[in-house]
Amino acid sequence: MRRTIMALFPAFAEVAANKVEDSSKDLEWLSNKSFQTGDALSLHSRFLNETSEKLNKRETSADRESSSAEEEGEGNVPSRKKKKKSEKKRKKKKKHKKKSGRRSGSSGSDSETIYPSDLKKEQEAERHQDAKLASHFTWLDDLQSPTERPFCVDRKPDPANWTYKSLYRGDVARYRRKGSSSLGLDCRKQEVSWEDKETNKKHKGGSSKKGADRYFSTVSRQLLRSELPVPVLPTIPDSSESSITSFIPLGDNGEGIKGQDTGDRVQPSSVNPLGVYDSSTALWLQGKGQQDQQKVETQTGESVMLLAGRTEEFNRRLREQPADAQLWIEFIRYQDELSAAAFGGEEEHQSGDSAERRKASYRAVLEKKLSIVERAVATNPLCIALQLERLRICQELWEPSALAKEWKKLVFLHPNSAPLWREYLLFTQSYFSNFTVSKVNSAYGKCLSTLSAVRDGSMVSHPALPGTEEDMLDIFTQQCHFLRQSGHSEKAVSLFQAMIDFTFYKPDSVRKLSTKQQVEFFEPFWDSGEARVGELGARGWKAWMLQQERGGWLQPSTEEEEEEDEDEEEVKDRNQPRWTVWLDVESSREAAHWLPWRPDKTKGQSEEDCEDPDRQVLFDDIGPSLICLSSPELQLRLLLHFMSFLGLPVDSVLSAAPCQPGLLLESLSLLTQGKELQHPLTCYDLPDPGVNSVGHMTTLQGTRKWMGLGKQGEKFVTNVLTMVQPVLPPHHRAFLSHSWVQYEKVKVMRCLQSGNKKRLRAQGKTSKRVAKRLLKEPDNRSSLVLWREYAHLEWMLDNRDEAQKVFFTATAMGGTRGLSSPALCELCLLWSQLEVEDEARERGGKRTDVTASPAVSVLTRLAEGTSLSSQALSPVSVLKARRSYEQALAASLSALDQNLQPKASAQEDLLRDQLRLRGLVGCYALFQYLTVSIQAANTVYSQARGRMEELYATLTPEKQPNGNEGADLVSAETSHSTADSSHTSRRCVYRLAAECQALAVQQAALLRHHNSVGVFPLVTLRQTLTSVLSAWPSSAPLWSIYVQVENRYHSAGRARRFFHSVTRDTGSVVPRLFAIVAEQQRKQLVDAAQRSRAHDDVLNILPENGLSNRIRGLFEGAIATVVGAHCPLVWRMYIHFLVSEGKVDKAKGIFYKALQNVPWAKGLYMDAVQLFPEHLQEFVDLMTEKELRLRLPLEELDILLED
Repeated sequence: MRRTIMALFPAFAEVAANKVEDSSKDLEWLSNKSFQTGDALSLHSRFLNETSEKLNKRETSADRESSSAEEEGEGNVPSRKKKKKSEKKRKKKKKHKKKSGRRSGSSGSDSETIYPSDLKKEQEAERHQDAKLASHFTWLDDLQSPTERPFCVDRKPDPANWTYKSLYRGDVARYRRKGSSSLGLDCRKQEVSWEDKETNKKHKGGSSKKGADRYFSTVSRQLLRSELPVPVLPTIPDSSESSITSFIPLGDNGEGIKGQDTGDRVQPSSVNPLGVYDSSTALWLQGKGQQDQQKVETQTGESVMLLAGRTEEFNRRLREQPADAQLWIEFIRYQDELSAAAFGGEEEHQSGDSAERRKASYRAVLEKKLSIVERAVATNPLCIALQLERLRICQELWEPSALAKEWKKLVFLHPNSAPLWREYLLFTQSYFSNFTVSKVNSAYGKCLSTLSAVRDGSMVSHPALPGTEEDMLDIFTQQCHFLRQSGHSEKAVSLFQAMIDFTFYKPDSVRKLSTKQQVEFFEPFWDSGEARVGELGARGWKAWMLQQERGGWLQPSTEEEEEEDEDEEEVKDRNQPRWTVWLDVESSREAAHWLPWRPDKTKGQSEEDCEDPDRQVLFDDIGPSLICLSSPELQLRLLLHFMSFLGLPVDSVLSAAPCQPGLLLESLSLLTQGKELQHPLTCYDLPDPGVNSVGHMTTLQGTRKWMGLGKQGEKFVTNVLTMVQPVLPPHHRAFLSHSWVQYEKVKVMRCLQSGNKKRLRAQGKTSKRVAKRLLKEPDNRSSLVLWREYAHLEWMLDNRDEAQKVFFTATAMGGTRGLSSPALCELCLLWSQLEVEDEARERGGKRTDVTASPAVSVLTRLAEGTSLSSQALSPVSVLKARRSYEQALAASLSALDQNLQPKASAQEDLLRDQLRLRGLVGCYALFQYLTVSIQAANTVYSQARGRMEELYATLTPEKQPNGNEGADLVSAETSHSTADSSHTSRRCVYRLAAECQALAVQQAALLRHHNSVGVFPLVTLRQTLTSVLSAWPSSAPLWSIYVQVENRYHSAGRARRFFHSVTRDTGSVVPRLFAIVAEQQRKQLVDAAQRSRAHDDVLNILPENGLSNRIRGLFEGAIATVVGAHCPLVWRMYIHFLVSEGKVDKAKGIFYKALQNVPWAKGLYMDAVQLFPEHLQEFVDLMTEKELRLRLPLEELDILLED
């Protein structure tokens, strides 16, 4: 039987069978000898002829069927669809058969059998036909002969090419790459990254992320906005400036207008009733013009090009200066402006999902910032400012645990950087997720102990930076205020007590040891039960150690009278609501129990007898925070910080306010000072810092329980000052005595404001007794500063004759020093100001004889250097006094210029006396006001203040804008060594700034006083206030005067523009607070006028709408800044304002938002209890969870209400 050999190509089976002769060569069929080129070509030509005939027959039959279908009508459309579906099914079945490879020769005809060779021949035939056509696209690979034309004329335009940069992706040839390498590259050093995106053929259209963006997508719209539009038609430039034409423009496509359907016509209107006018004609009839959209798009394109140019400039500068940290921070800040231009389209804000789009764009900007700052950190790994900027950006991207870990890592790498520690403590203190009082307190202890180790040199890996002691003292003070604000007043007072003992009463035997070893020696003294600073019988750490070496103390017998504490009933009215009773008892306990509890051994008490264990302070809570202060100036600053903590007024220059004053602002007294119309010149003598003293913890609008610190508190202050003064040098002792007398004045002023005459009489006796006792001390008998304060105290108590006697005695004590004595000038200035105020109040400001004025007599005798007498002044003496004032002021300013140059060196005491120019300038200006005019006084102030501000600008050339914290930190790092190298020069710069502000306050107060008693143009006062506030935007007295002046007039636009310009350029929260107060006062005036008037009455002020929204916008702008977000006063005012507007739900939301930024402020929780009393249990539980001091638990409250 003969075996049949199958050919590889079935089309050539007969040819292969005829040529097979040898059966032994069975396996030679694999060599594919059956395929012959000539036979293939002949068979190909024959197949083409047959297929062409069949195609012609099918076309004729298809024409007949289409003609018959047209005769039947349009009702057979569904049948056609069914036929198409059946044809598709048949094609699918045929494809399935083709894949299976099974064919039966008997079942189908020859025409239905399809072979691979036939398909190939059909494709080749179609390519031959297409290649001959010159009007169709053809691939170059499909051409067989190179002589054919490889070009095509495309007569159909593509409008998309006018808009987009590239061709449609379907018109671009694609190819597959094998491998990811490239020839000619060194694999070890060079690499090519191929970004291939394989289409997913299984899913229709592929993945939405990998697909191309459509024209309506956000990316395409941003592309259209970012690129300059290419005009489709050439535009004729405008020859005139006006865009209004004198004719009606016609459309370019006239034929298209004629052929429009009726549905495309303009809708009928009043000016176009028949609908025959086009849109431009209808607008012209209405008196309107067409918007020039092309100009708008061109302006948008120009702004985008400007931003792109700035980006290129940043990139170029960063390539040239990669080590400039400030430039990196500016580039990061610039991304916000860039994103506002990129994502600020109107259509996105009008869409329904605009909030989600803004959120996505905000996150995209954060990611972009993060990539920039990571690149900056990689370039500058030792720059702390860039590290901090990175953590600020990551605060909204990372989880709390990861963020805390990164902060700890950064602090571990830079343990000697005090600014970094300060930022870390602010993060720990204000991050609500991980916040508890104990955690923050331990973080403060860790910071101070680490910096102490760096300062002592025990941490060898990191050297101590200049100014470390000063930074440590600031952080220590900030910790004490944090404990006070969170309600733990006992711990804060114990910290100050321990620090004073640790600093002023340190034994000589331990002074050379490290700080850690000194703290270990101090612990036995603290736990011994010995009396501490401020307690009765306290002797100090040093005396205790000496006595321990000799055999211990002999307990003295207590011969003093023991005053029993009067137990007042805490709940006075049990019919009040539960939340009201809780607030009253909580605030009263805060005022009474701020001192730490100590067991009284004379009564046999022990630690178990304490009813509230939180009133006891353990050494573990305060030990890590003890630091060593070697400089006498820093030791004095520690005492002044403690005095300020207790509520005593202190010198702002000597105490040097902390680096973050916004954290301490929580009292409305900062915004309400300077409103005493009876004392317009002297009411700013004691400015209020806006920080609550210890023991005053209540709601925002709550009142003080006592004028001072209560009976126990006053004894504590007296004991502290009495104990500390002997260990201080005489000039430091004078500062404490001055603060003590000023504190007595403050208490008298509070009694005057309260209107309680009985309390005023008692307080006046006590304050006079204290002042006289201080003046009897040998060191204070010749102190003109104390005599001045005592005379003012007598004047405030309405003892005018006694006050004038004190002034006479003090001026006689001053001798013939005259204008050369700053203290004597300040004393005579206060005396003359008080006389002017009384004269204006009694005589209505009417000018009398100059020589008969008591104030002129005081100022003239001061210039002459003689004591006051009853003789009348002569005009010649007035002229001589004016000449003396001119010469003294010129000499003082010239000496100031010489001694305060950057390279000049002088003693600190001499510089401090030369810088005290407020007395001399104030006396000269008031003398000119009383003898010449207000213009002459204003000239004196302007001249002196201008010279001093110029000198201040030359001494502080590296001053950065206040709004950029990163810039401040960078400048602090770069200029730390130069700034801290001369402590005296920095102190003098602070003093110069304080004197400039004091002169500005005097000038503004005098101008306002003259405006109230006489006719004077307001423009001078307004210009003065705007100039000084632009230079000193953090001065609360100046802002108070400005708000009082501007709120008297109807127009608020000028004040609003000025507030906006100042808040834009400064980072202080004070201007923002006064901007809010100004709008609130204006709203109160408008509301009061609208409520009080009758139906037909005329309003005394212009009505204005939208004030509530404006105030809310100011609040939102304040909390959007870093300083405002961590200011408790801003949040408390915001919540009270919303509640007053009736928006309780929004106020509740702002309260929970405030907790995310200031969770340590106990006053915020007390405000919430007052405003949302139904949530008392929730707020108390939250305070307990965050470990804030809770003095009255709700269980005890229920027991008190049941009794």
